Amino acid sequence: MHDAAFLTTATRHGGGLMKAAAAYPDAPRPWLDLSTGINPEPWRGPRAAEADLNRLPDPGALIALETTAAAAFGAAPERTAATAGAEAAIRLLPLLRGVRSVEIVGPTYGAHAEAWRAAGVATRLIAPDQAATSQADVLVIVNPNNPDGRLTRRADLIAMARARSAEGRWLVVDESFIECAPDDSVSDVAEPGLIVLRSFGKFYGLAGVRLGFMLAAPDLISRLRALVGDWPVSADALIIGRGAYADGGWRRRTEAALADRADRLDQLLERAGLEVVGGTSLFRMTRTPHAARWFQHFCGAGILTRPFDHTPDALRFGVPTERDLPRLARALETFS
Repeated sequence: MHDAAFLTTATRHGGGLMKAAAAYPDAPRPWLDLSTGINPEPWRGPRAAEADLNRLPDPGALIALETTAAAAFGAAPERTAATAGAEAAIRLLPLLRGVRSVEIVGPTYGAHAEAWRAAGVATRLIAPDQAATSQADVLVIVNPNNPDGRLTRRADLIAMARARSAEGRWLVVDESFIECAPDDSVSDVAEPGLIVLRSFGKFYGLAGVRLGFMLAAPDLISRLRALVGDWPVSADALIIGRGAYADGGWRRRTEAALADRADRLDQLLERAGLEVVGGTSLFRMTRTPHAARWFQHFCGAGILTRPFDHTPDALRFGVPTERDLPRLARALETFS
């Protein structure tokens, strides 16, 4: 590996194109970023006007956004609060209630464990088959799981939420990729101990907008609002989010298009000898004993994929656009 700092970024959460370009200065430009599972064909609609950017975001616009998003999620508006991305909600969760223990179904997105450990809470990863019997104060499940796409079915999540609520425990379900498996969402379920996190930027392809949501009991939503203040998201997030969540036609077309491209990507990967072991319609997880060599080969071709320190034989690919599939195919064909 050319640069240790770049590898640390690549294995932690993907992205980091500037570090990739510095580590591989001779790679073709522009880089093709397949490391993050963000839709490369974003929703296109109205952005904030200059006048909106020249003043503080309006409280009425926040209410309108949260109401529109809640309708798209099947949730009640009083259970819905906007945050500056799902990441912000993850980091704020430990501040909403004092707890002694957290269990996280893993391996999964590392920010969950980071947030609870930073708050001094005893935190450990557990296997999927241990979730239903967890006695921790907080149980965290990412669904579909990031990075492998593992699904926990809606009925199982509802049963866990009800049992844990009756015991005064929390179930946190991170649905950042749930648009890829909408039938298993629990965003519409109103249990006092259930907290659902939603991400806007991944499916809608606008991660830089920094918009997410927490869905929870109204008392927890009130505590969250006290933490984030009067202007939790930007004027752009207010306008873009409201327009995108109201655009049901785009959502349905995009679900179908992503599923088709994911199937075509699987075919390319399998022809090259990579075993597809999971994923969603936004990313595909592969296994190969040569994952490190593949990663470096792709970097040399100006294509950034996602390696993992906890699973060194895994390599993940975001689903590329139609125009970028041939470039990936060429890189797959030239590996030696």
